[in-house]
Amino acid sequence: MTVRTRAAASVILFSALAGCGAPATEEGKKLPPVNPEAASLKEGFATMERLVEAAKKEGTLTVVGLPRDWVNFGEIIDAFSDKYGIKVEELDPQANSRAEIAAARAPKKRGAHIPDVFDLSLDVAVANAGMFAPYRVQTWHDIPDRLKDHQARWYAGYAGYMSLAYDPSRVKPPAGFSDLLRPGYSVALPGDPRETASAFGGVMAASLGPGGPKAERGVAYFGRLKRVGNLAAPGKQATVVLDWDFLNAERAARGGDTPWKVVYPRDAVLGAFYVQAINKHAPHPAAARLWQEFLFSDEAQNLFLKGYARPARIEALQMRGTLDDEAAAKLPPAPASKPVFLTVPEADEAKTYLRRAWAKTVG
Repeated sequence: MTVRTRAAASVILFSALAGCGAPATEEGKKLPPVNPEAASLKEGFATMERLVEAAKKEGTLTVVGLPRDWVNFGEIIDAFSDKYGIKVEELDPQANSRAEIAAARAPKKRGAHIPDVFDLSLDVAVANAGMFAPYRVQTWHDIPDRLKDHQARWYAGYAGYMSLAYDPSRVKPPAGFSDLLRPGYSVALPGDPRETASAFGGVMAASLGPGGPKAERGVAYFGRLKRVGNLAAPGKQATVVLDWDFLNAERAARGGDTPWKVVYPRDAVLGAFYVQAINKHAPHPAAARLWQEFLFSDEAQNLFLKGYARPARIEALQMRGTLDDEAAAKLPPAPASKPVFLTVPEADEAKTYLRRAWAKTVG
């Protein structure tokens, strides 16, 4: 695919749509020309039909960092492609949030693929907000204010809580982090907490206590877990996996040799939102905006729910009676304690500490 500049994409699309004059509404009034880089459906396209038409002319959407087994993104991508007849190119599904940003900043070589949209952790989104194009989806007002940038550069799509998946054939249900220090437990993190958001969340979940999240407390806990021999080595079978509930619930649903069950630590529960954003220099600006409209529609929000995630619009879906009750019933039972969400300064400070202390304390 030849990478187009934002200006070139606008000119090509404008010419294609406006060359024969602006279309008329049913009332006979002419609509303004399409602007694929507008900050809302009304400003740029006037109608959903015109947005769909513009996106189909582009023909492609490029995503990055979306594993197909992560919050049901495989079904979401396929549903979008089938519904609108748009090819979805999936770059580096295992890329973390920082790698997604790096993919957009890579030199624009001939034939290079540049992501149109992002799925990011909150701290990475805030740090790179200048790279994103403002766009208010039609369901903007359903997204709680605390979950969106007031300039509409990013907004939360779904959330998860840190949970414990345990093997009931080998250990008793752990009530909290203190139980995991007892004999018989072997605890796995889903990666290196300095590189993987899920593993970082596990350390920070263990860090919760008096005074809020304390990275040094989380690192010290895992140091102790290793000293007592309960921290599983990479590749070794564990009796407990510390991970986001949507991933642990998927583990349990798959079945297999390990009959996983999922619980939340009673000590405290850590939550996190993943946010959506449009690349300011998206090669396919209309398709990027259509993707956002789809992700925040009732259909896709329920598909997130089917993937065991908590959609950002869940309260609106409940109020309007459009929530997939069957999918909601399959979520792990709600945490007993109110989830804690890290602020961006807390996350930044904690990551700095982990880079300095993790290897020394845990290895």
